[in-house]
Amino acid sequence: MIIQLLGSATAVTLLVGLAAWARIARATPPLDAGGARALLTDEFPDDPIEALWIAADGAGVVARSADRALVLWRKGDGYVARDLPWAQALCATAANGRLTLKSADGSPRLVLKDGAWPPPEFTSQEFAA
Repeated sequence: MIIQLLGSATAVTLLVGLAAWARIARATPPLDAGGARALLTDEFPDDPIEALWIAADGAGVVARSADRALVLWRKGDGYVARDLPWAQALCATAANGRLTLKSADGSPRLVLKDGAWPPPEFTSQEFAA
């Protein structure tokens, strides 16, 4: 009975260790323009991308598609994609070098390159809301 108890305790310990090891996220490379466009195309196939902004650390993207903002941000070992109204993205708050976008189920904090939001490519006359 003691041998059976020790065997069961060892098996449970190994399974707990395996479960803890399996939850370790793999490193995700920073996004570049091509990778960001590919992810956005996969998530939003019917939305043409008019302008694209990539966070300074490559962990987030904001893109404009007509009157919507398409947002990607790193979560764990993958990316989360959401859309929100363009006016809401332009009015997002920037503090301490980070942009906080409010969506229904998450609030990504994207690192700004120069501390200013919105970036110049989003404030030109053709993209102004």
